[in-house]
Amino acid sequence: MHTIRDWPSGERPREKLLQHGPGMLSDAELLAVFLRTGLRGKTAVDLARELLTAFGGLRLLLDAEHASFCAHAGLGDARFAQLQAVMEMARRHLQEQLHREDTLENPDTTRRFLTSRLRHLPHEVFACLFLDNRHRVIAFEELFRGTIDGASVHPREVLRRVLHFNAAAVILAHNHPSGVAEPSRADVRLTRRLVDALALVDVRVLDHFIVGEGSGVSFAERGLI
Repeated sequence: MHTIRDWPSGERPREKLLQHGPGMLSDAELLAVFLRTGLRGKTAVDLARELLTAFGGLRLLLDAEHASFCAHAGLGDARFAQLQAVMEMARRHLQEQLHREDTLENPDTTRRFLTSRLRHLPHEVFACLFLDNRHRVIAFEELFRGTIDGASVHPREVLRRVLHFNAAAVILAHNHPSGVAEPSRADVRLTRRLVDALALVDVRVLDHFIVGEGSGVSFAERGLI
């Protein structure tokens, strides 16, 4: 039986990553590097391909709950723990990067951070990035959970947290667990209510991101703010 060690060095996932960078690897090759080993009669790449097919893709595998993840051959508690640790390190890295930057100078970092925090959640969450007068991040907080509409998101609570952090501006965000990131009329009405409420204390709403599949939707880019 051939193993990955029998492959030409340029085709082995780990060596390929070291030589050319992770962006050159397929989803299956990246997963194989994480798995490190396969099963009897299967290379790590073979196992990775089977898992991607079983889960329906890389994102669904990464977002899988503990029981669902561990139910598949080749996975288990140890690999679930390793994966969760890797995911959390990535989120913390993005948060540290966001704290060092002007959010308006690098909106892609903001988008990636909000996506990493909200996209995997099975329920709707409304959150805020609180910014100083140079648009650097002071804090990120999840404020409301459940169906996000004008009745469930209270401007007075958002205002209370703005004053707590002495923020000069905010970026609003919420997720659509369905994956469809298009803003609803309720989303637009809610945003206008918050813009008006925060304007009373001279706090600007710079953007409202809706996180779904893909890169999500920015109200500022759509001209909705």
